Parts: sequence; structure tokens; C-alpha cells
Amino acid sequence: MEIRPIVAGDRDQWQALWDGYQTFYGHPDRPQDFFDMAFARLTSGKPGEFQGFVADDGGRLLGLTHYVMHPNLWRPGGVCYLQDLFTLPETRGKGVGRALIEAVAAEAAASGAEAVYWLTAEDNYAGRMLYDKVATRTPFIKYQRDLG
Repeated sequence: MEIRPIVAGDRDQWQALWDGYQTFYGHPDRPQDFFDMAFARLTSGKPGEFQGFVADDGGRLLGLTHYVMHPNLWRPGGVCYLQDLFTLPETRGKGVGRALIEAVAAEAAASGAEAVYWLTAEDNYAGRMLYDKVATRTPFIKYQRDLG
């Protein structure tokens, strides 16, 4: 298995994976333009834009992660937000998720970021078992105010 950046040729398999992620979090049936916009952003190469990695097993994508580096007033080197992480159900517990997290952490460190952070659902027990091994759970609670 190779962890590598997302490229244009990954489009179809990436969409199937990200559709699985959307469904997992209760957002099935996203319109095609939702996927088109996200993939264009991930592959734009623009500074400050989202980027991503895939876990590639001989041409079959097993998982994905999306992340973005951003400034932080408390950490002069900035931080990295790991927004999405998803692996095929049959690959869970086999190191794919951990390898994707480690790739993001290595990229963040190389860019000078001082931390990587992410959120997950409280009931994502399988994911949290991994996260408890690779990071420290913080006491913060997320609030959100939708604007439209």
C-alpha cells in the first residue's frame, strides 16, 4: 500500500470513497456538483487550499484523507486541520487509517505546522479506538452556528 497525494486520475474511486464518508455521517445522495467542487479544490494546487492523500493498493484506493494548513494565533508555525478520513469498511483495523493520519502529520511537520487536529462523532467508536492511539483527546466541545 502506498500513501500518496490525490491526483486527477483518482476521480472516480475518490468519489466512491467520499460518498461512503458522506453516507457514514448521514449525508447520502449529495448532488454531483458537490463532488465536482470538492475534487477541483483538492487538486487545484492553490496555496491555502485543501489537499488530500489516498491509500493506493496497486490501483485500488482503500481510503482517503483531506486536510488544510492554516494560521493559528497560539502557534506561530500554524496548524493542520484533518477534515475527512475514510477507509473502506473491509480495510478497517488493518493500518490504512493510521497510515493516512501519519502522512498528514508528516506533511504538516514538513510545512512547519505545530499540530494536527480533527473532530469525530462521539459514536464513531471504531475511529476513536484508532485516534486514542495516535493523538490526545482534548476536552473541547464543538459548537456550530449554520449561516444559511
